[in-house]
Amino acid sequence: MKRFFLFFTLIFFGAYYATLAQNRSEFLLEKNWKFSREESPDFMQPTFDDSKWQTVTVPHDWAIYGPFSPNNDMQNVAILQDGQTKATEHAGRTGGLPFVGIGLYRIQFDIPQFKKGKRVTVLFDGAMANSQVYVNGKKAGEWPYGYNSFHFDITDYVLEGQKNTLAVHLMNRPEQSRWYPGAGLYRNVHVIVTDPVHIPVWGSYITTPVVRKDFARINLKTKIKNADKNGVYILETVIKDANGKHVSTNKVNLTTYDEGEFEQNFVVLNPVLWSIDNPVLYTAESKLYNADLLVDTYNTRFGIRTIELRPNDGFYLNGEKTVFRGVCNHHDLGPLGAAVNNAAIRRQISTMKDMGVNAIRTSHNMPAPELVRACDEMGMMLMVETFDEWKQPKVANGYNLFWDKWAEKDLVNLLHNFRNNPSVVMWCIGNEVPEQANGTEGPKRNKFLQDICHREDPTRPVTNGMDNPGAVTANNFAAIMDVAGFNYRPHLYHENYKKLPQQLILGSETASTVSSRGIYKFPVERKSMVKYPDHQASSYDVEHCGWSNLPEDDFIQHEDLPYAIGEFVWTGFDYLGEPTPYYTDWPSHSSLFGIVDLAGIPKDRFYLYRSHWNKKAETLHILPHWNWKGREGEVTPVFVYTNHPSAELFINGKSQGKRTKDLSVKRDSSANKEAEKTFERQKRYRLMWMDTKYEPGTVKVVAYDANGKAVAEKEMKTAGKPHRIELSVDRTHIKADGKDLAFINVKIVDKEGNFCPDETRQINFKVAGAGNYKAAANGNPASLESFQAPSMRLFSGQLTAIVQSGETPGNIIFEASAKGVRSAKINIHTK
Repeated sequence: MKRFFLFFTLIFFGAYYATLAQNRSEFLLEKNWKFSREESPDFMQPTFDDSKWQTVTVPHDWAIYGPFSPNNDMQNVAILQDGQTKATEHAGRTGGLPFVGIGLYRIQFDIPQFKKGKRVTVLFDGAMANSQVYVNGKKAGEWPYGYNSFHFDITDYVLEGQKNTLAVHLMNRPEQSRWYPGAGLYRNVHVIVTDPVHIPVWGSYITTPVVRKDFARINLKTKIKNADKNGVYILETVIKDANGKHVSTNKVNLTTYDEGEFEQNFVVLNPVLWSIDNPVLYTAESKLYNADLLVDTYNTRFGIRTIELRPNDGFYLNGEKTVFRGVCNHHDLGPLGAAVNNAAIRRQISTMKDMGVNAIRTSHNMPAPELVRACDEMGMMLMVETFDEWKQPKVANGYNLFWDKWAEKDLVNLLHNFRNNPSVVMWCIGNEVPEQANGTEGPKRNKFLQDICHREDPTRPVTNGMDNPGAVTANNFAAIMDVAGFNYRPHLYHENYKKLPQQLILGSETASTVSSRGIYKFPVERKSMVKYPDHQASSYDVEHCGWSNLPEDDFIQHEDLPYAIGEFVWTGFDYLGEPTPYYTDWPSHSSLFGIVDLAGIPKDRFYLYRSHWNKKAETLHILPHWNWKGREGEVTPVFVYTNHPSAELFINGKSQGKRTKDLSVKRDSSANKEAEKTFERQKRYRLMWMDTKYEPGTVKVVAYDANGKAVAEKEMKTAGKPHRIELSVDRTHIKADGKDLAFINVKIVDKEGNFCPDETRQINFKVAGAGNYKAAANGNPASLESFQAPSMRLFSGQLTAIVQSGETPGNIIFEASAKGVRSAKINIHTK
């Protein structure tokens, strides 16, 4: 197999299906599923009485409804990758939610498009976990890995003109995960009906081997299923641009030498390239004929772009150097759990793009198709990850149980599912796997997976999230990778670089800075693994884990080292589980790593990254808040995060001095304990007034450009007595499809409209009209309040409430009320 290291041209967009012609149809199985947590040996039989089961809509995560408990998946373990040597109880490691156990699903449905001679496929985008699938009482297949998409041909089990019963048995084991995995049919279920001769699921593969300014050459390979060797098969494909205009066509016959796969080549003149700022998509519409008879129509959306790795230089997208400004994200959607929702996914991507993020790592699992599709359409690069574990276990019932039989099958499904997507620029085949230190088997398993990626998609590089640099640079584990990805320890990048042939270093996972939105600890000192009685971390952004660091420790690497190609910060959003450093401190049950909290509200750290990463928008952010009753006269440092070089701080009109970012601070000169203690690297990226004292009133900051001209200002005031609730919503118009969501920020302000940052009172919600209340979250990683109850306490003065549209256009009226303050209403229109 031809290896590749430097230049990768690509393509794009996973094949998608719709009702394209009478020959092919697809529909989702969403409503009227029956669900139970009780084992029933005959549940798969069509005659089984499920009238007492719960009726649910898929996607569905049954565990997110709680209740929280320290006994839900209590793990008595030593987390080796966190440096633990002695087993201790970890109560909230997987979120404290009751995901362990079985979940049974049944649905009866018609297939009006099916008649004798047709073929029927059921496609699961993901099911957690250990799926056993039955159709009309007969087993159709199984798939153990809960994060992967899989499909079965169920033609032999379905009935023409009758109700069909699809039943799914799912089981989550204890100690199968290191974070909250979700439970149930948490992604979509598709039914696809075709003619006998058809293009199968993920049956197309499109690449762009040549991309120039004036033309692009496109290669399309299309599989055909159930072809008669004596038949005459023709594939006619039209390439359409984003406006639907035909820009290229090709018609080809299948020969006996093609081994069941058409190959077509096209030229697109003056192509518009897919990019982060202009994510243009094309469509290849393929029509399959058996002689003169149309038997299938299949669409493949894709983009045209190039990616290139240049040693000692970096990553190039469409010929432009592009440093990865990435984040790692788990798959849960906060209070919505693992159940896929398009609006929630796109809100997360929009938030990250506003921060300046250009890439997401799907840590540590295979993503939902909705995420990949949204990244294609919104201009977000993806590092698609596969496994958190190989054959050597991290947790007792993790992927180690499946490795021997399923590793290649799982990886091939992932690659075929997403190898057409332009947003996908890199495959990641593992995360901190124990095999790193296994010099005998580790490199072999690493190469085994990378070779599969090269075989199925020779257009993208492959990486691995490695956290044992000493081992992997000594045993060839890292040397065989297309891209050497290192988790943490950026101070060793230059040593790793010397030992490896790739001449590039990727920060595949970085920072693990911890903070709680709106919580500030004094004195302001850099600390590692510090714990407080309130189970929070300081939002001065100076606390991290024992193995990790602060944001600037990574910023400086990728600015000062020419071979460092960017980073993926742990994490973009807080997630359920892994409440580090509160491993054993219930009720801590969600992470503190996020730049944005579990409610989707940005922490202060969001503006630090935004000031460094988003060069197109102005950032001017002050912290901490200025309500510190009892701290009068005490030292209360003020930080400013801004993309301007200088700023002057005023407290009640008195100047506290002007600060300028110190660009003389360099990587090597600041790599010592004394520099860490005095925040030397922070001085290059933050503006800090360490000796200011608290006095109630007004804090004002004036920002200056490089010429010393005042260009922006911002102020905050000490809030008075809480007066009223204030509401704002991310979108005032949503779709009346029964799925769309509006996210409402709820906070309390004083009579003059000043935010009350220390409010924790209970807020009650009411929803009327063309929608319903869905969930709420306040971002408190130690809160045990139900996400679904129409009431929640504020955390640091804020929370997020979520409403869902109905299927009838109209108005949704959301009302929030609390004791002692004026209530508020907001209208959301559905159409």
